[in-house]
Formats: sequence, structure tokens, C-alpha cells
Amino acid sequence: MSKAQDITVRVLKYNGAEYRRWNARIASCDASLIVLDAEFEYDVKHEVLGEIPRGTRTAEYYWFNRWYNIFRFLKKDGGTRLWYCNINTPPKLENGVLSYIDLDIDVLVQPDLTYQVLDIDEFEQNALVFGYPDELRRDVQRAIAEVNSLVEARQFPFTEEGGHPTVREGAESLRIEQAVAERTS
Repeated sequence: MSKAQDITVRVLKYNGAEYRRWNARIASCDASLIVLDAEFEYDVKHEVLGEIPRGTRTAEYYWFNRWYNIFRFLKKDGGTRLWYCNINTPPKLENGVLSYIDLDIDVLVQPDLTYQVLDIDEFEQNALVFGYPDELRRDVQRAIAEVNSLVEARQFPFTEEGGHPTVREGAESLRIEQAVAERTS
């Protein structure tokens, strides 16, 4: 496997402090979207999702021009367990590191495509602590509406066609490397 297919994801808070970090593999990448294949490296206790055991796989969708990303949590058979959508600044890809600022609000989407918006209180609290500007608050509201609209319309990646990516070999691997190089130069 080439190094261009390995990536580190860094999640930051608004003040620039690192909040989370993990490693993933690039499944696909183009000018607007990078899709990662990741696996939880350790057990995580999540207040909404409960226990996320080490080895849990996710397909992660990051658009370079959107204020959210979407994680598709996978069952052992490859089916969708749930989608977890993070509202955040558009990500940046530099030197094999994909980073973005987490803006607190999440949208939890069940396999039957029912959904709920989470952590609005956390957003409001951090808006005061960090002094979120009005434009950022508007971007967050637009992002929530866009995610909800994608779910309601059953648009990618909330479709079976969205599927789970696999890391490709050969010519596809070279195309991914070229797309990543273009994004990081």
C-alpha cells in the first residue's frame, strides 16, 4: 500500500485545541469529496451511541466545501448500523492530515432514516465560550438543514448505493494519490 492511502484525521475545537485523532485509509478522493475507511483503534464510550468496541468500522465522507461530514457505522456484515453526522468547518487536507473544527452539533440517523439533531445545548454553550461569529452560526444552521434534507430525500450517502468503500489497488490507487497530491499542494 502506498503512503498516499494512509491518512490521519484531526478534530479540533474552535480554539484550535486537538479534540480527537485517528488513522484511516483513503477509499476515494476527488476535488470535492474524500471517503475514508476507518476502524476504531480502542473502545469508546459515547453518551448517545453507547459502547463502540475496538474494531468497529466506519466509512467517513468529507466534502471539502461543506460544513459537515458523515460517518456510516458498519455492522460486521457490512450493513449500516447508523449514520453519525458532525457539523464542522470544511476540512483541510495537508501533508497526509485531514483536519476540521468540530462545531458541537451532530445529527444521528438510524437505518430507517429517522434522525435527531443532538448537542444544540453544547453548541450554544461553546458559542458563548468561544465567541462564535454570527456568520458561523448561520453556516451551522444551513449545514443542519442540508443534512436533514439529504436524509429526507434519501440522497447519497443515505442510500444503499452509497455503500461501503474499499481501498482500491492499481490504477485507482494512482488516481487517489494524484487527487490527494492536488489537494495538498
